[in-house]
Amino acid sequence: MEYYDLIIVGAGPAGSTLAKALESSNKRILLIDKQTFPRDKTCAGWVTPSVLETLQIDTEDYQIGRTLQPIRRFHIGMMGQPAVENDHGQVVSYGIRRCEFDTYLLDRVTAPKQLGTPVKSIVRRDGNWVVNDTWEAPLIVGAGGHFCPVARLLGEGPGGHETVVAAKEVEFEMTPEQAEHCNARGDTPELWFCRDLKGYAWVFRKGNYLNIGLGREDNHKLSDHLESFVREMKDSGRIPPDLPGRFKGHAYLLYDHADRPLVDDGVLLIGDAAGLAYTQSGEGIRPAIESALLAAQVISDATDYSASSLESYGSAIAERFGNRANEAQQGWQIPDWVRMPLASSLMKSHWFTRKIVTEKWFLHQEVPPLEITAAPGLNLQRGAAQLP
Repeated sequence: MEYYDLIIVGAGPAGSTLAKALESSNKRILLIDKQTFPRDKTCAGWVTPSVLETLQIDTEDYQIGRTLQPIRRFHIGMMGQPAVENDHGQVVSYGIRRCEFDTYLLDRVTAPKQLGTPVKSIVRRDGNWVVNDTWEAPLIVGAGGHFCPVARLLGEGPGGHETVVAAKEVEFEMTPEQAEHCNARGDTPELWFCRDLKGYAWVFRKGNYLNIGLGREDNHKLSDHLESFVREMKDSGRIPPDLPGRFKGHAYLLYDHADRPLVDDGVLLIGDAAGLAYTQSGEGIRPAIESALLAAQVISDATDYSASSLESYGSAIAERFGNRANEAQQGWQIPDWVRMPLASSLMKSHWFTRKIVTEKWFLHQEVPPLEITAAPGLNLQRGAAQLP
C-alpha cells in the first residue's frame, strides 16, 4: 500500500491546477487519471485572458508548437435567421486544443502521476480512502468531470435527477480542400442558438483545425438538432461539405442546476465533477481552474479533513460563483426575460449579442481574475493565483 496526504482523481485542468498549487506545501500528492496524455477531450476549446493570467501562462511560450488562436470577433445568431457580427477591437479570448492545453498544464506538475489507470474501487478504511486497493490517503478530491467516480461518494452521481447538458462535437484538422470550402474564420467563433432556446451550436476554427458541435439541456433529439444544424452550415458554405463521420458526446452540469454536495469527510469536488460550468454558456475551464485554487487554499489551511474543516470551500464557491438556483428557477442558460417572442429580435441586436451574450455570458468580462489570500505552502504571488 502506498500512502499519500491527498489523492486527486482526474488530471485535467482542475486536477493539475490543484496539484500544482499545492506543490510547495510538502503534502504527498498522487494524481490519477484513466487516460494517458495527450488525450482527446471533447470541448469547443477557448480560454479568456483572465484564465491565462491566473495560470501565469506566457502566450509566446505556449504557442510554440501549440494552437493559440486569437479571438477578436463573434458571429452570433438564432438558427434559421441571419446572424450579427461584433468586432471587439482587441483579443478577448483564445482558441486552444484541449489535447495540448491539458497536457501543458499536467507537464508542469511534479507530483507523482498514475495515468492510464481507471479507478475501479474507492473504499473507506480506518478514516482513509483506499483506491484500487493500492493507494491510500485521508483526503480524496474528485476532478474527473461529470462522471467522476469520487462524485458518486457524495450522492446519486450520473443518472440522478440533476438537469444535465448533453453535447456532441467533432474537432479535426482540415485538408487543403476542406479549408478552401470553409468560410468560418479563426478569429471569429460562430454561436447559433436553437430556436427553442434549449441549447446552442457552434462553429469554431482554430488555425487549420475546425470544431463543430451542439449542446442542449437534455438528450431529446440531440442528434436530430445536430444533423439539421450541420446541414444548414454546409448549405451556407460555413463548413466543408465532407466532415468526419463520428461526433463525440459528453455531458456536464450547469452551476445553477447542480445540487450535488461539494464536500464530506475526506472528500472534495472541483471543476465539472462539482457541476461548476457557467450556467449562461456551459464554459467550464475557468470555473475548474478557480475552484482548484479555492480548494488548494482550504486544503492548505485545514487542520484535518473532516467535513466541518472543508466546508469553507463550499462558502468560497458560493461567494465566487453565486448561490445555486432553486428548482423552480431551473432551465437552460437563457433567462426568462430573453425567451420568445423577444429572443428572435434580441439575437439580431448588435448591442445585445455583444454586451450580454458575448461579454457577459461567455467572456465574463465583468468578473476580475481570482484573488485569494496566500496561505503557507500555496503557490501564490501578489495575492493572485500564481502557477509558475
